[in-house]
Amino acid sequence: MSQKKRDGGGKPYYSLDEWCKEHYGHKLYKVALDIGCGCPNRDGTIGFGGCHFCSVGGSGDFAHRPESAQNIPVTIRRAAETLSTKWSDITRMDDRGRIIAYFQSYTNTYGNPLRLRSYFEEALRTDGVAGISIGTRPDCLGEEICQLLLELKQRYHDKFIWIELGLQTIHDDVAEGFNRGYSYEIFLRAVQKLREMEIPFVIHLILGLPGEEKYDIMETIDQMNQIRPFGVKIQLLHILEDTIYADLYRRGEITVMSMDEYVGCAVQVLSNLHEDIVIHRITGDGDKEKLLAPEWSKNKRAVLNQIHKKMAEKRREKR
Repeated sequence: MSQKKRDGGGKPYYSLDEWCKEHYGHKLYKVALDIGCGCPNRDGTIGFGGCHFCSVGGSGDFAHRPESAQNIPVTIRRAAETLSTKWSDITRMDDRGRIIAYFQSYTNTYGNPLRLRSYFEEALRTDGVAGISIGTRPDCLGEEICQLLLELKQRYHDKFIWIELGLQTIHDDVAEGFNRGYSYEIFLRAVQKLREMEIPFVIHLILGLPGEEKYDIMETIDQMNQIRPFGVKIQLLHILEDTIYADLYRRGEITVMSMDEYVGCAVQVLSNLHEDIVIHRITGDGDKEKLLAPEWSKNKRAVLNQIHKKMAEKRREKR
């Protein structure tokens, strides 16, 4: 994608909404799905307990769960109808669709490839779906899975397939602290595989991880600029009930960022990411019923407004 000055579609960074409007002429909407996948970092294959911040819903607390692969179209349609109260045009039919089927909960390339194929194909065949986004771990992209992704890409060439990788940080010592279960080197090998297959990928990063300073975060951003993924998701560290971090937080062993700290860090990150990297998220949504901290994150609109305001001020100062 060519480099050019962007207005972010009203946002001071290259947002997913702007990318969608450039390529589709309109906004696309994510329908989050839970297809009952597991995680090798929970079942003992790699470790137990999962990442310390991960909820019992596998970071998919708002996901819709179809009864079977054949039930995927009905699940997506019902979810879209529910979301239409907020976005009235989500169910509008057109040639390329308005829905991203997001396989979110747990590790969605971990399991029987034939079973996974049935879910992915049903989503790709569903009316109104523009493409699918598959959340996974970089250590769960084996040969069979890569072959499956290539076949789907060739068969459904009019739809997109994205892979979302939960990296969080490039620093292995910080990652060991939250029990990530794989090294940065494994992540880089996964990135190389995806590049060879020409499958776009989105990288998840968390700001505010225990043991990570701002300069560590900016080293991660420098690496993102070298890797140049299709997109980045920036997530505030949420402390959720029924996680290991919840216990550590209650004991005073870890802390969370203040709103001012997070806004300042997010602005620095966004200002330093390459302008062609699509920003898919800049805060994240913690389940309010399970959110232990930080309380200020419940007012997502206020956080977004502060980030946009600070970035606008920074731009004016440069003129």
